[in-house]
Amino acid sequence: MFRVAIVHDWLVNYGGAERVVEAFLKIYPDADIFTLVYDEKKMGKIFPKEKVHASFVQKIPLASKLYTKMLPLMPKAFESFDFSSYDLVLCSSSSCAKGVITPPSVPHIAYVHTPMRYAWDQFFEYQKRSKKIVAFFMNKFMPSIRLWDFVSSQRIDSLIANSKYIQRRIKKYWNLDSKVIYPPVDTERLCPNGLEPENFYVVFSRFVPYKRIDLAISACGELGRKLVVIGGGSQEKELKALAAKYKGADIKFTGRISDSEVQDYLMRCRAMIFSAEEDFGIIPVEAQACGRPVIAFAKGGSLETVIDGKTGVFFREQKTESVMQAIEEFETLEKQKCFNPTEISSHAKSFSTERFCAQIKDEIEQTLKKF
Repeated sequence: MFRVAIVHDWLVNYGGAERVVEAFLKIYPDADIFTLVYDEKKMGKIFPKEKVHASFVQKIPLASKLYTKMLPLMPKAFESFDFSSYDLVLCSSSSCAKGVITPPSVPHIAYVHTPMRYAWDQFFEYQKRSKKIVAFFMNKFMPSIRLWDFVSSQRIDSLIANSKYIQRRIKKYWNLDSKVIYPPVDTERLCPNGLEPENFYVVFSRFVPYKRIDLAISACGELGRKLVVIGGGSQEKELKALAAKYKGADIKFTGRISDSEVQDYLMRCRAMIFSAEEDFGIIPVEAQACGRPVIAFAKGGSLETVIDGKTGVFFREQKTESVMQAIEEFETLEKQKCFNPTEISSHAKSFSTERFCAQIKDEIEQTLKKF
């Protein structure tokens, strides 16, 4: 029997990284899952309890809520897992999961969403946003975390980056070459509705600072454009207060809604506004799968998923004025019929789950041959 272990940072919320774990399970349905902490209430339906092995951190009270504060414990937690009885270890990592130790005979394939942002290029940004006591401990522990992060990266047998953007970061911080395989997007359930778009823009995201939802709100507010804001999070009050300043604008907050409701908005909107610098960015691909263009920040994964002038337009700076200019450019191109919903949707299909699984299987096969 061929035994496979899947390792993931934590299983507490469902997002893009968890879709990768889900896709791994499609390839190896009998695989065991190893993770730092596990929230059965939120994740039990997708990742059954009997398949999941949580680390010793799980025993700490409120671990599934406070796990981000436990960075100093994470290296030891992942190194404590024993993979001697497995034939393959598949890892999905944006933090410490890729640091597991495998025997020389057991291949370790790591799918890396990003090297730890808070340890490397975004350290100072995280530090500025942190309270004084957190910032103090960040200064104290981060040098050793960086050292461990680099050393543990050298244990990986086959390294996969989720985009060319992340491939460059891996080379910068770990000095390692990697192969790019774009993450899986469930494009099969998304398609154009065949109708003319309605007169509103949409932004869909968690309400956290780096997503820069404020830019979409302020740009649409200044231009008097209708905007639908989908999602929720820590910035909700702040964003609603910003929207309230634009008395003449029509800015609607839906809160967290079902996938089918999100899909409906994506199919009907003029375009999606995407202001974040993301490692890849699944939401813009989903919008394109619905045949809708994306007005995106020209940095990070968007440069690899949006085709300027064909499936969307870019803005170059995370500033309200830059987003406003992009919206006006989009509307000019829209009048010229530059955006074909069928072609936009066809482009998005190249990021499908089926494509991801096929490429991962090929990488696994090549790696196993080396062993």
